[in-house]
Amino acid sequence: MDRRTFVKTGAAAAAAAASPRPLEGAPAVHTRPTSPVLVADVSSIRYRNDGPESAIERAFRGIVEGEDVLDALVAGVRIPELDPEESGIGFGGLPNADGVVQLDACCMHGPRRWAGGVAAIEGVPTPAAVARAVASLTDHHLIAGEGATRFARDVGFEILPDLNTPRSRELWLEWKRRVDPGHWLDPEERLRGQGERGGETDPDAIGRPPGGEASLTPRQLRRRADAYLHAGLDMVREGLIPAHSFWGTTNLNAVTPDGDVAGVTTTSGLAWKIPGRVGDSPILGAGLYVDNGVGAAGSTGRGEANLYNLSSYLIVENMRRGMAPRDAGMAALRRIQENTVEPRLLDERGLPAFDVRFFIVDKEGRYAGVALYASAETHFAVMDDRGAREEPLEPLLEAAP
Repeated sequence: MDRRTFVKTGAAAAAAAASPRPLEGAPAVHTRPTSPVLVADVSSIRYRNDGPESAIERAFRGIVEGEDVLDALVAGVRIPELDPEESGIGFGGLPNADGVVQLDACCMHGPRRWAGGVAAIEGVPTPAAVARAVASLTDHHLIAGEGATRFARDVGFEILPDLNTPRSRELWLEWKRRVDPGHWLDPEERLRGQGERGGETDPDAIGRPPGGEASLTPRQLRRRADAYLHAGLDMVREGLIPAHSFWGTTNLNAVTPDGDVAGVTTTSGLAWKIPGRVGDSPILGAGLYVDNGVGAAGSTGRGEANLYNLSSYLIVENMRRGMAPRDAGMAALRRIQENTVEPRLLDERGLPAFDVRFFIVDKEGRYAGVALYASAETHFAVMDDRGAREEPLEPLLEAAP
């Protein structure tokens, strides 16, 4: 299907969706793609871990060669998970506030109606494979924390003592110096006699209080959380951290020529997060949703926005009602905008002060990449019989000047 036909088809589907239709109103007969169609965030095409293939290329090849569709996707994302240059997922992912790399992932197998996820797992750089094991070896959909790590060990995964790389640890130390300058000193500034830059630590905003977390008031906790976030965002603006790495996450979805659908999402989560924080990535319906009769949707960006709105589920249900992938994604972005009302989450225009991106494919092989702004991250990845490529994300809103 060429681009012009895709746009016309999307407009027709949107018009048809304007009148109420029951959930089961999707056409019973689908036109299947002539080759696998894969859609993903740009990390899936830009990172190769010094090998010959990117994640999307490895997954496409696996499907063509007859691998199970989900196994091919998990094998694909393993490449950026193990790439130390990709600091948003896996090995070398940016750690939590304590300097510990905690990873999340989930996967969904459309034909079998299987799903699995892990949250806050430590010591395993390939959490997508552990999520796949949860789906195939247990009756559960999500295992978290220490239990996820024990499960991984029990089923044969090696548990590493530390997933930090020298780069991720140095970035964490730089962040610590910014949020707690009274205790964490810059060695170069100290040698120049400038180590007193921080003065006394502000207990309302930063540092670890002498009495522990319980000694902080709610106001102090909020101020400290804001200080943590803004210090990280400053590092993004200064070019120390890629924008996609600060929020983390790789999402990869596929439909096969047989019409089978699957998806996987993997992340190190928000950089410098509160230990134990879990975003949308391992949560079915938030960071990923797959329905073999309809299609798949996954996301990167602010996980809390997807958790509140169950965005991936909403997108798939919109497609079930007849919307084209692009229109289904835009409707989910509008829902996020409507539900973002706290002043701390809004910019000076009253619009969301964060970005969210969706990667969508339906059972017919139609696809879309949409975003609130598409500013810091402007493209998404696609692969079909025309090869692997990047295409522009379509934004809902114009980025602030």
